[in-house]
Amino acid sequence: MTGTTWTEESVADELLACEAERRDRPPFTDEWDGLDVETGYRIQDRTLQRRLDRGERLIGVKLGLTSRAKQERMGVHMPFVAWLTDAMLLPAGLPVPQDKLIHPRIEPEIVFEMGARLAGPGVGPVEAMAAVARVYGGAEVIDSRYADFRFRAGDVVADNASSGAFVTGSTGLPPEGLDLALEGVLLEVDGAIVDSATGAAVLGHPAEALALAANELAARGLAIEAGWIVLTGGMTDAVPAPPGSSVACHFTHLGSVHLHGGPSPDGAAPDGGS
Repeated sequence: MTGTTWTEESVADELLACEAERRDRPPFTDEWDGLDVETGYRIQDRTLQRRLDRGERLIGVKLGLTSRAKQERMGVHMPFVAWLTDAMLLPAGLPVPQDKLIHPRIEPEIVFEMGARLAGPGVGPVEAMAAVARVYGGAEVIDSRYADFRFRAGDVVADNASSGAFVTGSTGLPPEGLDLALEGVLLEVDGAIVDSATGAAVLGHPAEALALAANELAARGLAIEAGWIVLTGGMTDAVPAPPGSSVACHFTHLGSVHLHGGPSPDGAAPDGGS
């Protein structure tokens, strides 16, 4: 499609088509220099409206690239906000939905369940945490409509910050008494610990990510609503989740989250490769 004159509408069309057809593509910024972050957010909102029109329900927001590890790996040095719908929620115990994703990767996250509405601008971390009802350990299964996860800032914002699926653990604790900057996680892949981090990896404290989300949404005339789920961003770099793989996120106080790579979408025997 080289030479295509891209618009916000046609990029939204293409991103949803790539998702539905499980195909990736080059980043749009290879051809469209005008796809900046603000334009990406408008495209993101267009794709959300189409999801809602087809029956999905908005249940929260997610933050992307909140850890230095993720920013360094992706070459994009700022965090982003994106949407969560009920179609992205993966019930505990179910495998990674390989038949719906292109090249899934898993990252551990600290997850908030909101007890009160949180509206910016000017929200700080103390105010943000006061609106949280419960805290969970979780894992996001990120995906990207771009080949090799190669993108610039506008591309990834338009692509809903590489949304795929997410799962939360069964241990939900009130925020009082938790030191989330020190909340640790061990990332286990196929029985071996491959990475570790604490909540401080997420902008210094997950509350900072929550406040950032509220303030970013306020600039668009929106707020974080009571009852919503907020994924605060990957604590470590993401690991591939091919068919047959096994990934676990072991948190200090928030329990463990286990995910199996599941079967290959084409029915072939999984080999655990990437």
